[in-house]
Amino acid sequence: MSEKLPSREEALYFLHKSGCSANVIKHCETVAELALEIAKACREKGLNVNLELVEVGALLHDIGRSKTHSVHHAVVGAEIAQTLGLPKPVISIIKRHVGGGITAKEAKRLGWPKDVYIPLTMEEKIVSYADKLVEGSRRVPIERTIENLSKELPPSAIARIQKMHNEMLTLIGDCKCLP
Repeated sequence: MSEKLPSREEALYFLHKSGCSANVIKHCETVAELALEIAKACREKGLNVNLELVEVGALLHDIGRSKTHSVHHAVVGAEIAQTLGLPKPVISIIKRHVGGGITAKEAKRLGWPKDVYIPLTMEEKIVSYADKLVEGSRRVPIERTIENLSKELPPSAIARIQKMHNEMLTLIGDCKCLP
């Protein structure tokens, strides 16, 4: 497994090669654009954030959607990323971007391998958060995402998304990048 991050062009090639639809690729590009803006806002506040990792991780976060559009796309995407020899930090972003994270108990119920599925690093949190602010290829307010996800996710998952939102607001304030 390489520790060298792929370029933006290589990441887009991987999405095409794995069979992602044009809509999924457009979504990934929109998430990457927003995630980079959030990451830059974090850096302006003095936080150490790897911009290149945020961009590549955001571009590849939904690579698993080439095989499934269920919640399992996170685990499937991590497997695809491993077969491509992508660095561990990128694989972790893919694996941990779903919802506000998936607890060990929820992962077990989903039949996922025993692992950590909650975003831990700044880069993982930024990509997961940016993903919650993009619907298709449009930026949307967090309230809309929470309203939509409330129909399908348990209150504990919604609380994690709200907590992630609050954490980001604390870090970057009312950034003009937020929808």
